[in-house]
Amino acid sequence: MAELFTLAEELSCSICLESFKEPVTTPCGHNFCRACLDETWTVAGAPYLCPQCRTAFHTRPQLLKNTVLCAIVEQFLQAEVAQEALPDGWSPPARTQTPSVAGQVACDHCMTATAVKTCLVCMASFCQEHLKPHLDSPAFRDHPLQPPVCDLMRRKCPQHNRLREFFCSEHCECICHVCLVEHKTCSPVSLSQATAEMEAKMKQKLTVIYGQINGAAKALEDVRAKQQSVRDSAQKKVEKISQEHLEMKAVIDASEANLTRKIKEEEKRVTVKFESIYQILLKKKSEIQNLKEEIELALAKGDELEFLEKAAKLQGVTTKPVYIPKVELNHELIKVICQDASDLKNQLKQCSKQCQGKPKEPTGSGGPEEPRPTTPHKPSYLLKKAPKEEKKVKKPPTAAAAAAASLSKVLPSIPVEFTAAMFKPVPGGATKSIPPPPNAICLKAKVLEAFLAKSRAELLEYSTKVILDYNTCHNKVALSGNYTEASVADTPQNYRLHPQRFVSSSQVMGLHCYKKGIYYWEVELQKNSFCGVGICYGSMEREGPGSRLGRNSASWCVEWFNNKISAWHNNVEKTLPSTKTTRVGVLLNCDHGFVIFFGVADKIYLMYKFRADFTEAVYPAFWVFSAGTMLSICNSK
Repeated sequence: MAELFTLAEELSCSICLESFKEPVTTPCGHNFCRACLDETWTVAGAPYLCPQCRTAFHTRPQLLKNTVLCAIVEQFLQAEVAQEALPDGWSPPARTQTPSVAGQVACDHCMTATAVKTCLVCMASFCQEHLKPHLDSPAFRDHPLQPPVCDLMRRKCPQHNRLREFFCSEHCECICHVCLVEHKTCSPVSLSQATAEMEAKMKQKLTVIYGQINGAAKALEDVRAKQQSVRDSAQKKVEKISQEHLEMKAVIDASEANLTRKIKEEEKRVTVKFESIYQILLKKKSEIQNLKEEIELALAKGDELEFLEKAAKLQGVTTKPVYIPKVELNHELIKVICQDASDLKNQLKQCSKQCQGKPKEPTGSGGPEEPRPTTPHKPSYLLKKAPKEEKKVKKPPTAAAAAAASLSKVLPSIPVEFTAAMFKPVPGGATKSIPPPPNAICLKAKVLEAFLAKSRAELLEYSTKVILDYNTCHNKVALSGNYTEASVADTPQNYRLHPQRFVSSSQVMGLHCYKKGIYYWEVELQKNSFCGVGICYGSMEREGPGSRLGRNSASWCVEWFNNKISAWHNNVEKTLPSTKTTRVGVLLNCDHGFVIFFGVADKIYLMYKFRADFTEAVYPAFWVFSAGTMLSICNSK
């Protein structure tokens, strides 16, 4: 049946979506029903376009019947009828031989009982009692009996008043013996034979219709499947385009950071020189001011001998006029930097115009284009040199690749690969991050491995200052040390009401959130039992059992419960090896989606790591429970 269904698509008109009826062929080689194509061209007018490939004909082509295709369609329809797939156990319903209860026939003799048979010679119906003469008497043996007939008068020929015992298929009517003369050129048959033949034809037609209904249902499912396939294919292309533009934005961000750094360095160089000149001029001014005061003091003395001795000394002291050396920015360097930015802008504009003006490739079909498997494309600045044995025929680069190649020419100093080295810490813990390339999973794994291999000194380069948020603090948690220490209070604190405050769990969150970049902080455990260190979304619940760290999908933590250490997320516990360390380091990488908990001793070691694609801003979060437990945020310095 699958083969017939596939062949049905090939033998169907793309206009009416049904099997060809008098198929004709256009000069471009496509087939349609004559009536469908004539109507289409009559409505559309010149130029006459092929409905399938859109080939234009300025003059209306002369269409001839495709006799070969017509014969193939007829054979296919016959094969389809013979092999129509039907449900197991299904068969056409049999024709009923007895009248319905509503149409029961009364006995023509007694007029009360129900008739069981009708005699076509007597033209009367009889009940079981009055039928006995027909069954017992030899005189009625040649009277044919049949199931009760409701309207016997309809069985008589209205023209000759004779019983109609034959059926003429040519005129589709029942006739009597006398009518045979008028239908001598026809081929009439008896009613029973005609009934049997017509019943067989109706069953066959019902079977075909039933199969066509099943075929239509399968065709509907196939259309929906193809529609969904087109949607999925289009969505994948949209995501790919989005990823390509993210990478181009990353290149632009890197260019901006690089050019901005050069201008800042030049500004710093000139500023330092001006600062040095300023100090020299300040000293010069002070010396001249002192000389002026000494001269005024000498002029105020009345003793001529003392005045002359002092004036002679001061007369030998010489001063020079104030001179400001020429110090200015390197305008040639600034010009080159600005020109680089302008060139990058022009390259992007040119590539954008090329992308918009690129002609569409013909699909060769009037229907939706089938998704074709393609290998994911990488921009030129991500490609590595391929081995010699894998060289293939070069294909024209995509628009995104052409843009990336142009950018790489303009910006030769931009790194070739996205690695952990590209994430340089800046003051305050923020990081200039670059969106991941297409092989994001592999990249995230490499970045994670790179951070697991870093030393504590390297991790401290990403350190950020964490301050506890008073408005989220539970009333059993006391804050101290300029909001860097959290402990269990002896008595409930009289905190004012706030919608962000934890109600059920003795927890507190950090004041600042992190959405982009890489951050690191360390926490000292005063008493490492019944406490927890982690991160959470700002939307995490504040009340109920699901508001505790790690007991929901919006938080990740490492928890100490007596001597047991566990990692928690989404209410799933992972037991960790015991440790005696009292300091925990937390590394949060928002750009690549992971958080690492380190044990900090003589050397740092991994306690646990979580991978997550953070969809919201993330806050540091802490849990303290037993008396005497205190968590202190360590100074990043």
